[in-house]
Formats: sequence, C-alpha cells, structure tokens
Amino acid sequence: MKKAFTLPTCKTCQRIFDDLNPEKNGFEIIDIKAMGISSEDLDAMKELKGSYEALFSRRAMKFRSLNLKEKTLSEDDYRTLILGEYTFLKRPVFLFDNEVTVGSRKSEISKVRDFLS
Repeated sequence: MKKAFTLPTCKTCQRIFDDLNPEKNGFEIIDIKAMGISSEDLDAMKELKGSYEALFSRRAMKFRSLNLKEKTLSEDDYRTLILGEYTFLKRPVFLFDNEVTVGSRKSEISKVRDFLS
C-alpha cells in the first residue's frame, strides 16, 4: 500500500509533489477535500504514528474559529475532528505499509525520499 494524502490547492503540497512525483512511484493520490479521509486510512496512520494528535493540524483556520485552543481534546476528539473536516489533517501524508510521514518538515520529506530510493 502506498497512498499520498494531499490538498491539491495547497502550495506546499504542490511543491513537494512536484519534487517527489508520487504518482510515478506508484502512490494512490487522495485529494482529501474531494474524496475525504476514510476511517480505515486514518486508523492506519494513527497506528503507525502513535496518536491522532500527531496527525492533527493546529494551523487550520477552523482550529481558531472553533476556539479549539481553549479546549482539552482527547484522542477521540482528534479522530472525530479529522474525519469531519479535511483541513484538520496535517499534510501531506505519505502512507506506506509499515511507515507514515506527516507534514512538510524537511525530516518527513527526507523519509519519503529514502523510501522511494
């Protein structure tokens, strides 16, 4: 299994995808806005990453508008929020059989490069 979760309008995701060419490397590309995030995929990401919180984006505009900074969120809350609103998934996410990379940090993108080589 090789899946890449992205938001095609995200400039950072576009730059990373132009660099890595996940389509040419056999990845199934998932547009999280158009297709959503399945609970099975999200649960697989969580198993590999260790928590739903690690997959959660605090940079999403809805994070501020819903005043979530003021709340104490549980793992169930993070899961529900991500499944309910695609912008809460930190992106891009590259899901492999036994590994997941989350976000655009250089260290995460470097891991993807290593898997592709």
